[in-house]
Formats: sequence, C-alpha cells, structure tokens
Amino acid sequence: METKDFMTKPVKGLFFHYLIPSIMGTMVTSIYVLADTIIIGKGLGSVAMAALNIALPIYNVFFGLGLLFGVGGSVLMSIFRGRGEKEKADAYFTASFLLNILIWLLLLVVSVVFMEDIAWLLGGTEETMPYIMDYIPYIIWGMGAYFLSAFLQTFVRNDGAPKLAMNAVIAGGITNIVLDYVFVFPMEMGMSGAAIATVIGSYLTVGILLIHFFTKKNQLKFNLRGIRVSYMKDILVNGTASFLIEVSSGITIFVFNLQLLKYVGNTGVTVFGIICNTAIVVMCLCKGVNQASQPIISVNYGAGQFERTFSVRKLTMITSIIVCGVIVAVGIFAPDFFTYIFLNPDKEILSMSGDAVQIYFIGFLFTAVNMVYICYFQSVVENGYSLLLCLLRGCILVLIFVYVLPVFMGVTGIWLAYPAAELCTMAVGMFVIKRTDRKNFQKIVDKKQS
Repeated sequence: METKDFMTKPVKGLFFHYLIPSIMGTMVTSIYVLADTIIIGKGLGSVAMAALNIALPIYNVFFGLGLLFGVGGSVLMSIFRGRGEKEKADAYFTASFLLNILIWLLLLVVSVVFMEDIAWLLGGTEETMPYIMDYIPYIIWGMGAYFLSAFLQTFVRNDGAPKLAMNAVIAGGITNIVLDYVFVFPMEMGMSGAAIATVIGSYLTVGILLIHFFTKKNQLKFNLRGIRVSYMKDILVNGTASFLIEVSSGITIFVFNLQLLKYVGNTGVTVFGIICNTAIVVMCLCKGVNQASQPIISVNYGAGQFERTFSVRKLTMITSIIVCGVIVAVGIFAPDFFTYIFLNPDKEILSMSGDAVQIYFIGFLFTAVNMVYICYFQSVVENGYSLLLCLLRGCILVLIFVYVLPVFMGVTGIWLAYPAAELCTMAVGMFVIKRTDRKNFQKIVDKKQS
C-alpha cells in the first residue's frame, strides 16, 4: 500500500483492511506462550506450570525490547513519510535496526553470564528451580528471535504488508504448537522441549518476515548517511511506551507471584498462571486492534489530517471494548472454563480460581480503553502522555495496590489490584485525551479559516 492511500482512502475501509491481519498476528504471538502453558500444565503438572509463570517475565523483556525499537522507529518513519520526507524516514528505520541488534547482543552476554541468578531473582523456589533451569537457557540463547520478530512485524506492517506479517506469525505459531506437543509428549523432553519449540517457531517467523525485503512492495531502505544521534533518542523516547506495555506484564507477573507465594503458596501462583495467560490473550487482542490503527493515525497526523485521526481512534475504541467485553463476560459467567483450558485442576485450585477470575477479569474492560489512549498518544508523538499512562497502569498503581490491598482484604486484595490500577489509569487517560483533543480541534478550525 502506498503512503498516499493512508491519506485518501476511506478511514473505515483502511482500518478493517489492517484489523484482521493485525489481530491474527498478535494473537498467534500469544500462542507461543499459551501453547507452552497448556502443554506443560496438562503434561507436567501444576508445579511445572508455576515454574513457567515465574520464568515468563524474561520473555516479556526480550519481546518488549524488540517492540521498543520496532514501534519507536516505525511510528516516526510513518510520520515522515506522511510529510513526504522519505530519506529521513529511511534513516529512522536504519537507526532502529542498528539499536535493536546492539541491545540484543549486549543483553545476550549479560543473560548468559548471570542466568541462574536471574532465575532466582524472578522468584524461583527449591521446588520450581529445576523446571525453570530446564526452560530459560533456551529462551535466553534464542532471544534474538524475539528481538527480530517484534521489530520486523511492526516495520513490515507499517510498510503496507499486514498480510505478510500475519502469515509469518501464523506459520511460526503453528510450528510452535506442533513441536510443543511432539517434544513434550512423544519425545518426553519436558520444559526444555517447550522452550526449543518456541525458539524454532519464532525464528521461522523472522525468516518469513525477511522475505518482504525482496518483494516489489518493499519501501524499507537502509540510509546510514542520514542517521543523526538525535534520531536514536527520538526512537527510544517514542518506543518506551510499547516497551513498558510489554515489560509491565512481566512486572505484574513478578510482583503478583511474590505476593501469592507469601499469602497462599504455589497454588496461588498456579491460579495466577491461568489468569495471566488469559491476560496475554487480552493484551494481544488490544495490541492487534491498536496496531491496525497506528500507521493510519501516524501518516494522517504527519499530513495534518486530524479529523481522520479522530475517526480512526473512535473506531479503535469501539472495536477494542467489544473484543475485550466478550472475554470479560465469559470470565464472569463461566470462570472455570479458563481453568480447565490450562489444567486438570484439583478442588483446591478450583476453589480459588473462580473468584480470582471474576474479580481480575473486570479490569480487562479498563485495559481496552487505556491501550487505545496509549497507542493514540504514541502514534501522534505525544510521548509524555503515553509514558505517564504506561507507568501508572503497569508500574506505579499496580505495585501500590498489590501490596496495600492484601493487608486489608487478604488474597482477594491481590486479585483486585489489577482492575483498581486500570480504573484509576483510565480516569487519568480521559482527562489528558480531552486536553490534547482541544489543541488538535483548534488546529482544524485554524486550517479551515486560513
């Protein structure tokens, strides 16, 4: 798709052209984790599933860093394409790619050297450490797959090839599921088999995404001469929100695991494994909906067509609430449905999981709204607001609530911490969105009068 198409074709048609491939792409990304969780939970039991849940934050960090440079660079690339500055757009792509490779290699060295220390830091216990150390070495050595997969998905999608991005992720996801089953059950490779399957699937996704550079549709060009030091700063600032969205999931898992180990032990961590894996699906759905809107908003914002950006945001908000609302309804009226997906649960797990799911899932409605606000602010380079909302929902408020509420409400307070943090963040988001809208509406009025 040419850059001019983003500025001339009907907004609704553009949005839905990107929506299905974007959702399919992000949903299949979640399958990498879900397949591991379901097969490990069914095949190796609740302790192994608890170990996987303890190890998950490291995956969030690796994938989040890929998004940091992918989203940070692709938004800026789209904006400058909208302004007709192609060489500058290419320079942002090049700078993003180089930063992605550099951080990947540096983090690989650190992670290999301190691998066991990282496992203990994440919350490993004597019971779960053998499982964790069967899993994370392969995830760490294969981290390049997550860096490159997250990075390339965003740029290929922004370069007008959403279907290729979708097909790449689907192929990797299906491969991961098949190999998960083969390695864990017939070959009895345990946790290491699940990790190897995830890495292989991710590298297949990367390989397919690289095909885009050899097609006629490719507009991504390397421009080393055009790079400026300030571009790297711009990329980091603009991509921080995406990084925090991914890493905040890891932070939430980490602190919830610690609190649950304190209040109810490994059973609580196992129950939270059910919840947070469903939360991964919800976040992937939200990201899919928002990624469909991001290139359209960025290009039109760069071209000064603010009315089109408002229309896309409205479509995104309605779609996001509807999609998340379906999952919330199932969680409230049939909470055990999710428990049986991941485990063959005993009475202790079932007695805890029902209330936990019903309380926690309410927060997904507020998440749907917050993710639209965050993506919109990123797309129009209002990085201060996107960063504020990310920090509130993923770091500050959830940490406060998860430690304060249990003092008064016990384990119920832990489950309530997430919806409380999302609700408060949404209130702040509604305030700042009105503030930026007034500014952009004034630009529209000035443009019509001139």
